[in-house]
Amino acid sequence: MTASSSEYLQINNISKHYGDIQALKDVSFDIRQTEILGLIGPNGSGKTTLLEGIAGLIPLNSGTVLHHGKILSVPHRKQQMFYLPDGIMPYSELPVSRVLEFFSRLFGVQAHRMNTVITQLGLEPTLGKKVKALSKGFNRRYLLAVALLSTQPLLILDEPFDGLDLRQMLGVIDILKQTSSRGRTLLLSIHQLADAQRICDRFILLDGGKLLGMGTLEALRTKAGITEGGLEEVFLALT
Repeated sequence: MTASSSEYLQINNISKHYGDIQALKDVSFDIRQTEILGLIGPNGSGKTTLLEGIAGLIPLNSGTVLHHGKILSVPHRKQQMFYLPDGIMPYSELPVSRVLEFFSRLFGVQAHRMNTVITQLGLEPTLGKKVKALSKGFNRRYLLAVALLSTQPLLILDEPFDGLDLRQMLGVIDILKQTSSRGRTLLLSIHQLADAQRICDRFILLDGGKLLGMGTLEALRTKAGITEGGLEEVFLALT
């Protein structure tokens, strides 16, 4: 792959295996500045492994991550990207307000920005509660608040809509679109295809650790040899 002016990151031939199990095989794609890129695939397709590999949380067997055409070392990735995993509950014994204040100080975010994020995500009722006491939906919004307070150019979110009802999800989609419009780049792993279509500019289709295709929905329809239909129809055609 050769870099273009719009590319923020290039992912080149990433592979990862666990013993005889090939979790990822020669996965390559680009991430463009300020886009919302969706990582799509069924459970077990390698989505989380791919995100962890890009973020430098697990060692890869092969492949490189390039930033504007230059190899981005693992120690330097935390300066360029913030990765929010799925299914975590950081600082579970502390009140939500205290944790958000800590992350605001950590990222050098002013109080008015923190208050805006709290209001956007409707977290006011939770501020005095311990993190471990939050419902699944509130925990998801609490985690999203932490991510939105971060300042790295690339925001990587694993299943950002899990646990949210339709109204909450649509609100979060609007917030993430605003985040992109203000100059940040988003890479989202999304299980529900309808949700991905609502927010993403382009898509990466992953199955069995292999890249099936990437591009806009129109480009993926062309690759799949169909003239209409959504991501579900495209995915079924390609598999």
